[in-house]
Amino acid sequence: MQRSLRTWLFVPALLLTMALVVAACETDDDDVDDVADADDVEMVDDTDDEVVEEDDVAATDDDEAVAEEDDADDMADDTDVAEYPDVNELLGGPIVFGDFNWDSAMFHNRVVQYIIEEGFGHETDVIPGSTLPILQGLEDNDIHAVTEMWVQNMPEWYHEEVEAGTYIDLGANYVGALQGWFVPTYVIEGDEERDIEPLAPGLSHVDDLHDLWEIFEDEEDDSKGRVYNGVGGWEATEINDVRLRSYGLDEYYNSFLPGSEAALFASLAREYERGEPWIGYLWTPSWPFAEYDMTFIEEPEYTEECWEEISAAAQEQGVVDEPCGFPEVDVNVVISTELNEHAPHLVELLTAYESNMELTNAALLHISETDATPDEAAEWWLVEFEDVWTAWVSDEVAQAVIDSLN
Repeated sequence: MQRSLRTWLFVPALLLTMALVVAACETDDDDVDDVADADDVEMVDDTDDEVVEEDDVAATDDDEAVAEEDDADDMADDTDVAEYPDVNELLGGPIVFGDFNWDSAMFHNRVVQYIIEEGFGHETDVIPGSTLPILQGLEDNDIHAVTEMWVQNMPEWYHEEVEAGTYIDLGANYVGALQGWFVPTYVIEGDEERDIEPLAPGLSHVDDLHDLWEIFEDEEDDSKGRVYNGVGGWEATEINDVRLRSYGLDEYYNSFLPGSEAALFASLAREYERGEPWIGYLWTPSWPFAEYDMTFIEEPEYTEECWEEISAAAQEQGVVDEPCGFPEVDVNVVISTELNEHAPHLVELLTAYESNMELTNAALLHISETDATPDEAAEWWLVEFEDVWTAWVSDEVAQAVIDSLN
């Protein structure tokens, strides 16, 4: 009985113990699962944090890169502005060019104007006029630049004003310009192809003209011959009159003033096509020398002393005892003091600007053959002679001009 009782008491105890063990195990499993779940959550959270942090860093880097690019662009813009000041604001208006009334002077102005407007972004304008008003404009800073100042034709006081700094001479656009009296070569030599007989076979020197006036008879005055002079207002026109008087040719010839360069050249073209005699003032570069065969009338050789006397006599409509021919001329670029002060980058361009007879004659012949305006001729020339003018400016300015031409 006692053994049976212990047995029966042991069995419930064993069952209770086993139940407690099972419960404990389940509790441990739950704790393990909770820890695992917690670890999983923490791992996910840590991964998300890393992703977010990486995204934040990437976004920050992108923002900084964009900001740096914007800053670089701003710095580039600031550099451009600093490099080229607002000249129009400093001058109180456009950069004004003095437009002499002959084609080569207008053509060269237009070339520079185009480069300044399209390459540098400044506004330009022109004031047409003759020598004295344009010089006054330069002195008063109403005109800022001239690209064709025929300096040897200028009165003596011009050189004194340059020395005094009234305006600034930047040196030659081109050199060696020839000027004087010319006749078509057929007048002297004839032209077999055109069946033209020589009209003045002995003509070579100015002294020969006294006896030949009837060949060049003035159609409006049959008592004298006609010499075609320059245009009124040109210094060369006054100088020609001094030389006519000083050679004693005013007794035999009338000095005829055409109204313009075009009228002067038209008179030559008309007589040349007809094979008729013509004598008059011409100069190089100009398109007739690319079109016609002309012969220069020789004169006593130029000297500085002679020329000083002729220049002084031109101001007084006088004469000189020993006249002489024109010198070869330096054709210079001249600017005002204000442009020199406010636009160093344009002074650099105008100082570098340099052409020659061939380059200028090409433009003038284009004007003659196509009836182009100086503006149109300038654009044509900039395309045809790109290798010449691009040497005067930076690559950036050159590219801006080229893009505008295209």
